[in-house]
Amino acid sequence: MRNPCVAHRGWSGRAPENTLAAISLAMEEKHLYWIEIDVQLSKDNVPVVIHDYSVTRTTNAMGEVRAYTAAQLQRLDAGEWYSDSYKGEPVPTLDQVLALTCGRCRLNVELKTDGRYPELANEVLKLIYQYGLQHDVVITSFYMPILQEVRELSPEIAVGLIIDGWRDTLIDELKELKADFLSLGYRHLNAQRLQALRAASIRTMLWTLNDVRTIKKYAAMDPEIMICTNYPEKWREAILPKKKS
Repeated sequence: MRNPCVAHRGWSGRAPENTLAAISLAMEEKHLYWIEIDVQLSKDNVPVVIHDYSVTRTTNAMGEVRAYTAAQLQRLDAGEWYSDSYKGEPVPTLDQVLALTCGRCRLNVELKTDGRYPELANEVLKLIYQYGLQHDVVITSFYMPILQEVRELSPEIAVGLIIDGWRDTLIDELKELKADFLSLGYRHLNAQRLQALRAASIRTMLWTLNDVRTIKKYAAMDPEIMICTNYPEKWREAILPKKKS
């Protein structure tokens, strides 16, 4: 499949982001093999799937994620903010997500940290190995130190830097990390940079492309570019051949 689709926080254009509902919906898309999720730690060091450091935007509570135990987070409502039909959808644990997706879909696991979770890498890797998924995930983060920690703890797991920009040293940094993946804000890719990434054997995922025209534009640059989107149906329209009537 050219230009693989990565469902951003699950099918977040149709269901509340980073919930089992959004992930399940993405898994129903016939040609979708990748889902991106965000992982942090609860107060009791359980990996949980949520984007913001605060629960305020996507649940019915307030405060930092790390102020709640995993059991408390599970009792929050992470769906009603999006739609009444998703009322009662909990903040899932990474364990629950892996149990749901294992053997069915690959995951881009973003580690959400700025250094605030010293045990994040270790706890996430424990679960990945428990499910035997070390070859079916890529671990990504904006925070380079945690990627270095993952690389030291597990040389076999793919890692990638997330960046919404570009710098001349970027490819050298990725090589030093032994990273073969880059998660890049799509506006920062051009032909010259793509050529350099190809030469370095670094696979590129672009985010977040949410309209057909933009998806087509960047997909045309290289069939190997991964397309991260909130709307897999728009990826389908842009990439998949139309059925003849």
